[in-house]
Amino acid sequence: MELSARRYVVRGRVQGVGFRWFVQREAQILGLSGWVRNNFDGAVEVMASGSEAQLAALAAKLRDGPRAARVDAVEETAAPAEAGLSGFRIEGAW
Repeated sequence: MELSARRYVVRGRVQGVGFRWFVQREAQILGLSGWVRNNFDGAVEVMASGSEAQLAALAAKLRDGPRAARVDAVEETAAPAEAGLSGFRIEGAW
């Protein structure tokens, strides 16, 4: 299986609504590796590595978001694979 990597920036009401935990759970279910974090501008950033099918499924989940969120836009760009990524983690969580 050939691995690809994508960077997603999710905008809308996506902070303070459990979005990072939602992304972590969905990514783990899909078998992706990577991370998710809040950005200072109010967006949530996701870096994920997996197959094209896994990444497409994650993108669909990001557009829906958890029930309390409102997703206005999801920006998706190809990204270089990060060495040493295993599992999916939340960065910057207290």
